Amino acid sequence: MAAGCLEILRARHAARLLTGTLVGRLPNATAAIAVVLFVRAEGGSYSLAGALAAVYGVANAVGQPVLGRLVDLFGQPRVQLPAAVLAALAATAFALTGIDPLPLAWAAVAVAGLFAPPLEGGLRALWPSVLRREDQVHTAYAMDAVAQEIMFTVGPLLVTLCVALWSAQAALILLNVVGVLGALWVVVSPPSRAWRSAPREAHWLGALRSRGLNVLLAAFLFVGIALGSITVAAVSYADGHGGDAVYGWLMAALGLGALTGGTVYGARQWPGAPERRLTVLVAFLAVCYLPLTLMPGAVGMVALTALAGVFLAPAIACAFVIVDRHAPSGTVTEAFSWLVTTFTVGASVGTGLAGPVVQAGGARWGFAVPGVAGGVSLLVLLAFRKILAVPFRGAVVAASSENDPNRAAEPRFSSGDRA
Repeated sequence: MAAGCLEILRARHAARLLTGTLVGRLPNATAAIAVVLFVRAEGGSYSLAGALAAVYGVANAVGQPVLGRLVDLFGQPRVQLPAAVLAALAATAFALTGIDPLPLAWAAVAVAGLFAPPLEGGLRALWPSVLRREDQVHTAYAMDAVAQEIMFTVGPLLVTLCVALWSAQAALILLNVVGVLGALWVVVSPPSRAWRSAPREAHWLGALRSRGLNVLLAAFLFVGIALGSITVAAVSYADGHGGDAVYGWLMAALGLGALTGGTVYGARQWPGAPERRLTVLVAFLAVCYLPLTLMPGAVGMVALTALAGVFLAPAIACAFVIVDRHAPSGTVTEAFSWLVTTFTVGASVGTGLAGPVVQAGGARWGFAVPGVAGGVSLLVLLAFRKILAVPFRGAVVAASSENDPNRAAEPRFSSGDRA
């Protein structure tokens, strides 16, 4: 994958867009831990901290597809930058006023989550305008998935470092200021300013009128449930096998597995329709969750957790390609944002579901949840494979281009849109 990534990063504006997007998404990626640490520093309870973090997550899940649709309608700079500024101002207000008065804290956190800019979906909409060949776009999707894993690993470390050096309040403000700078770096770039969504048919459902996209979202809801449940079951396991240090190793192994899988997946071009490939990847993902119920010693469990993460990034990267094939014309940013939202909601449901399961049956039953959720995701893909196999009739990326590496991913953009 290294050669392919270097080729992509050498493309004009590519490194800037990827870096700016990752930096711009730092407030979103670190919101949960930043809010919890700040509330605890203010003397609030764990229950209040968790509730405020949940409010941010719910508001973010609502805001992403709405803002994504606005990006498709009005362009990236008009939506992304104002949203980033509003989110940062709300987070700063929360940091300066604290948890008293409490209604203001609830409102500030909700606004911060609601207006977190859909930079992730925006980047995936930009890749075809920056890269010259469709095979490069597919490699970029894999690289993007790997970069997300790195960000979600490094982000919490940055929060804890800022808290150690200054304070939880300073960390909350600083990360949001940095986030605005990242969004600004993206939206003032020529590709972002030149990008225009393809013509769209007016429809209140927007991207959701694509049946294939709905199948994909349903499948990834359960992938999110699997991932969210692992984090809770791992806490219960670590309590009996070494405490916080073991939990940290388990989460790091999960990310390392995804990073490894994404790197290998992106190292080559894969034949066949991506919809069939996703079914195979999700099947492997579900199978690799099952050994977690064996619960060996800490070293063995770290290895099994790494295995559980191997097929996550490839499945996500493959899903990006499928979104592009099933998004109705003019809804690409909204469609990608729905995928982000669905995955996030699934992870939240998985976290909430695993808690009572672990409470009732212990860590072993908690680790059974991701296996079941992965299996349900596979069943969704198999049950609706005929729907998923046919790209949306109004999508602008033709199905016939999937295996043609010389065909540029051009249809979303006119030739004058290339920077």
